[in-house]
Amino acid sequence: MDGKGRAIDNIFIERLWRSVKYENVYLQAYEDGISLYKGMKRYFEFYNNDRFHQSLNYKTPSEMYQQKEAA
Repeated sequence: MDGKGRAIDNIFIERLWRSVKYENVYLQAYEDGISLYKGMKRYFEFYNNDRFHQSLNYKTPSEMYQQKEAA
């Protein structure tokens, strides 16, 4: 959070970590740090490049980023 009264800033990060836990961590039950690291790397590649986001009008974050860069 940025400071007192800025709790709204934390909402986006909390939502991201909820998705990470429920869509990956709880389903995989990683046994060690290395497998967790590799699993998180795969998940974030999926999250940014393949997973459609309702808040982005069913586009991926990568598509939105490329669209913004082209403008």
